[in-house]
Amino acid sequence: MSSTFREIRPLPPKLATWSVICLALLAATASAQTASSSKKTVLTTFTILADMVKNVAGDKVNVVSITKPGAEIHGYQPTPSDLVRATKADLIFDNGLNLELWFERFQRNLKGVPRITLTQNIKPVNIAGDAYRGKPNPHAWMSPRNGLIYVENIRRALVKLDPNNAATFNANAKAYSAKLAVLDKTLKTQLATLPTGTRTLVTCEGAFSYLTRDYGLREAYLWPVNAESQGTPRQVQGVIDTVRKLKVPTVFCESTVSPGAMEQVAREADTKFGGLLYVDSLSDARGPVPTYLKLLQHDVDTILRGLKGAK
Repeated sequence: MSSTFREIRPLPPKLATWSVICLALLAATASAQTASSSKKTVLTTFTILADMVKNVAGDKVNVVSITKPGAEIHGYQPTPSDLVRATKADLIFDNGLNLELWFERFQRNLKGVPRITLTQNIKPVNIAGDAYRGKPNPHAWMSPRNGLIYVENIRRALVKLDPNNAATFNANAKAYSAKLAVLDKTLKTQLATLPTGTRTLVTCEGAFSYLTRDYGLREAYLWPVNAESQGTPRQVQGVIDTVRKLKVPTVFCESTVSPGAMEQVAREADTKFGGLLYVDSLSDARGPVPTYLKLLQHDVDTILRGLKGAK
């Protein structure tokens, strides 16, 4: 009985090399996927907080904003997919100070997902008028000095969440805080160049109380906090009277609301409409304010251009 043996030949050198490369790539991909799946996931209620957290977290944490660029944060309506993502998160950051009123009910549907409010240790500026009188102005991040407190709160929370990467979080927070401190000095120097007669900032929403406090400006606005009903005849007339009395050369509105009421103010008060300021949301990567730092600088540049260049 005869049997036939088949010779097993080695792979050609080039094919053997490619096989090794493919195996290496597969191993690297598997390793990267394992590393990615082991990362903690952090959600934020809006894009500005997400940018702050990313600057501290670096590549050690997955950071996702519930709201998208351009979204209006005050009256946001969460979707079922938002809730699904949130239930899988390891931590959620919110602003607090009554900014995200929808978030209170949203969080009640989450079981075991911790929450950190990033305005802890910030001294709020209270709203002066309308139905919100005496309540805290929620836009504390519009002060770079407050931004430093946000960063410290983020750093502490991330170190507690993921102590193995504490050194990265500490180093990133230090570097980011240094940038904020430099920006604070820059904005102070720039806004100090405004003449005394043009130091009134008039906007749709009263979202700039912290910025005007820090840099010695006056503030006037149509409504204190974005709401469903905005720009009533009484609000419009009150701002028209203020603009005329103080001879304000330029007025502004925010990117997430309709500027129609403020454009009416500009027409009737015989002043100029200076364009849009960004407060509650970043733009996308191709827009003018893809980061928190750029948002602050963009707004001050727009304010200076309007109040200095209008005369």
